[in-house]
Amino acid sequence: MSVDGTIGIHVNGEHRRVRAGLTIADLANELGLAPEKVAVERNLTVVPRAQLASVTVEDGDQLEIVHFVGGGDGAAALADDSWTVAGKTFRSRLIVGTGKYKDYAQNAAAVEASGAEMVTVAVRRVNVTDPNAPMLTDYIDPKRITYLPNTAGCFTAEEAIRTLRLAREAGGWELVKLEVLGEARTLYPDMVETIRATEILAKEGFKPMVYCVDDPIAAKRLEDAGAVAIMPLGAPIGSGLGIQNRVTIRLIVEGTKLPVIVDAGVGTASDAAIAMELGSTGVLMNTAIAEAKDPVLMAAAMRAAVESGRMAYRAGRMGRRMYADPSSPLAGLI
Repeated sequence: MSVDGTIGIHVNGEHRRVRAGLTIADLANELGLAPEKVAVERNLTVVPRAQLASVTVEDGDQLEIVHFVGGGDGAAALADDSWTVAGKTFRSRLIVGTGKYKDYAQNAAAVEASGAEMVTVAVRRVNVTDPNAPMLTDYIDPKRITYLPNTAGCFTAEEAIRTLRLAREAGGWELVKLEVLGEARTLYPDMVETIRATEILAKEGFKPMVYCVDDPIAAKRLEDAGAVAIMPLGAPIGSGLGIQNRVTIRLIVEGTKLPVIVDAGVGTASDAAIAMELGSTGVLMNTAIAEAKDPVLMAAAMRAAVESGRMAYRAGRMGRRMYADPSSPLAGLI
């Protein structure tokens, strides 16, 4: 402690001098932050929210303060066709991301148009230099829309686990989306690290919905490791290429008892419909909506596509034939 009664700490990577004797809650208040809306990591250990008012900041502390940010009309969803994951039941089978939108207002409008009841959110540092900056929770109410914290940008199991521990502290959610990427160019998942992270998170009480390669064997490994949903990619993240391998998606659907959510690669409404016609439980998308010329209209289109694809799957597709089969009977021709 210096002669002026202050100590030196780092907050979100920035050095600050603060009064000695401050609790973490006091520090949050001085930064203009509401302690109940953030999660805090002190020297690589998450501080439970109940202890923020009792833990004193010490000289040399390294603090990370995080919150949730954006990462990601029409007919009502089929009322008699809900689905369940980790004990939570949803009517909408469309999950949307909260990244790439021009602002939170547009994001919120797109979510409303999509009918989605679940959105993915990234965990990022609080902007302590501007505590009054808008937050995602100001526009998309987590009491009405289920937040699915994800590990976007994590390339090791340790990074992903650390992120989700903070996410649980920030919002109390144990239902999370796990993705551990192999490298930056393709953003393909590293399945060795993904399976390892799944096992650890499941043992800690998390309920991980897991992004993975479109491989039925890998999907089975994830189910055995404790995943609560399998999320195979349709194509590389953000590519808009559509479902590249219908065969393996269908094999994953047939080979697991878990919900299967096609995640990544959807470009337009027909891609979403195809994913549902293959028997997928649902579809997750972000870029296809956020980068459309009219994101809100595209969100409505995706909602209709998911619903129509699901109805087509339930109705049962006609068999494929090698040759023509006339709709009208040939008997009785003039």
